[in-house]
Amino acid sequence: MYELKKLSRVYPKGRGKVAALNGVDLDIPDGEFMTVQGLTGHGKTTFLLMLGALDKPTSGKILFDGKDLGAMPESQLVDVRAQNFGFIFQNYNLLPTLTAEENVEAALVPLGIPTAERRSRSVAALTEVGLGDRVGHFPSEMSGGEQQRVAIARALVKEPKVILADEPTGNLDEVTSLEIVGLMEKLWKQRGMTLVLVTHDTKVARRAPRTAVITKGKLTMRDNRAPNVTGAGPTMAARPSV
Repeated sequence: MYELKKLSRVYPKGRGKVAALNGVDLDIPDGEFMTVQGLTGHGKTTFLLMLGALDKPTSGKILFDGKDLGAMPESQLVDVRAQNFGFIFQNYNLLPTLTAEENVEAALVPLGIPTAERRSRSVAALTEVGLGDRVGHFPSEMSGGEQQRVAIARALVKEPKVILADEPTGNLDEVTSLEIVGLMEKLWKQRGMTLVLVTHDTKVARRAPRTAVITKGKLTMRDNRAPNVTGAGPTMAARPSV
């Protein structure tokens, strides 16, 4: 799936530079559930942007299914993103003037899917996340947890290979957060997709088999199934059967 080789991303800062990622080497196999942790400003979001082909490395390589994302022109990356990646954000990023069904359907428009099929797939995706009775509601008529479920349905409706989630529980209370993470785990297991989830919550992070910890652009891996990990939540196999 992913091969990161000496991956670095440097941004200008004043008269100097700051390395958001610094020489990262990592393999992410197909079908893995992995979480990402680190302090604010240490590279977590940059890491996710790289995985989603939304930013390019300053040096090194990021290979997705053997293709170098950093070397691709934007015209090709648009298709790669549309066909392979589903994104979930902390602030939901729903369009307030569209219903739940219309927000989900919008993800299918770039793929050239006929209108009737877009609508049926969108309703099915909303039903899968428990919102089959809310398809005609607007974001303002839904709770934060319901809005995040719409965002999850929007990411899933394309049937992507990879789901990339940036603090998906950051705006939710603890009970709702656990519900959302549980839903994502369930969908990951059922669909066999790759799930990479950035979180500040260690309880959430430890539900994945392993966690990438990013500190000042450097990445280290933590095995959450190791005997010395205490307080860990339930875990699942790194590669579900598909």
